[in-house]
Amino acid sequence: MSIRSLLLGSAAALAATSGAQAADAIVAAEPEPMEYVRVCDAFGTGYFYIPGTETCLKIGGFIRFQTAFGPDAADSRYKQVDSTGADRSSSDWDAFSRAYISFDAKSDTEYGTLTGFFAAEFNADNDTDAGDSFIDVDEAYIQLGGLKAGFFYSWWDKGINGESDSLGNNTEFNSIAYLYDGGSFQAGVAVDELEGTSTKSNGVGVQGIVSASVGGVSFDLLGGYDTEVEEGAIRALLSADLGPGVFQLAGVWASDPNAYWNASEWTVAASYAFKATDKLKITPGGQYWSDLRSGNTFDSGLDKWRAGVTLDYAVTEGLATRVSVQYNQEDLTATTDRDYVSGFVRLQRNF
Repeated sequence: MSIRSLLLGSAAALAATSGAQAADAIVAAEPEPMEYVRVCDAFGTGYFYIPGTETCLKIGGFIRFQTAFGPDAADSRYKQVDSTGADRSSSDWDAFSRAYISFDAKSDTEYGTLTGFFAAEFNADNDTDAGDSFIDVDEAYIQLGGLKAGFFYSWWDKGINGESDSLGNNTEFNSIAYLYDGGSFQAGVAVDELEGTSTKSNGVGVQGIVSASVGGVSFDLLGGYDTEVEEGAIRALLSADLGPGVFQLAGVWASDPNAYWNASEWTVAASYAFKATDKLKITPGGQYWSDLRSGNTFDSGLDKWRAGVTLDYAVTEGLATRVSVQYNQEDLTATTDRDYVSGFVRLQRNF
């Protein structure tokens, strides 16, 4: 065999082998297109489309650390008792932490905006005691247009600026509510389950509200009737832009103790939120209660008042602190009273 024949044979064998390998080569599949999350600006900032749907979702919340001070501060937030029925703590200060997370889903329908909202609190006070660390459903409701059903804060939860006021008794119920929103005028009605709030079992309450706003002035008139105890309460709240801040005035009257108001026969509260700088807000305020509750009536002849100041400071975007200092004076009996200072220091990261 000549050298020429050997070379030609080798070239032919190499070509055949290369052809076989080319026939068996693996071709990579084309990557499937990825659907990126799209921003949804139809309902405000922070919403995004759930991939594959036209539903917009917003996730928010905060982390809070707070230290409170005042008589029995360690027990006053939850009024928990031990196995003997006594308060768990009589300490005049208490530190706790809280995580809050919310999910707000919205979409447009032919009947208006459809909303599903859920929020939960994760509280950590004393991890050695299961009663002081718990998960709490804060709100869970469905809303279509002005119709709302579920577990949510009622109109009684609305207060005035600062930390000197208390203008509602129970403020969260399993309810069905409807609110007509005409922009500068609103009117609504709600039916509440009053489980655990009255002397009987599952009572029913009815609320009604009318609100109006003109320029920098707004006014709310709210009423609630507890069908179990057959007593009711009304509340008026005025808010007005005044100079560099907002002035607010509120008053409550009740026929006798009921689910919506049971602290006193009547009360009046006021505050002024002064915006000192872009980061600092100073809010002095006060409240007076007349004829404090005694049993199931307001015939005690005792009263109470509170005055103080709340400071809000924005440390940076998403991080804020609040300091509240309140002076309290209350009648214990017809001949004895007490006065004390209460408040808290709070650091909160919002997201």
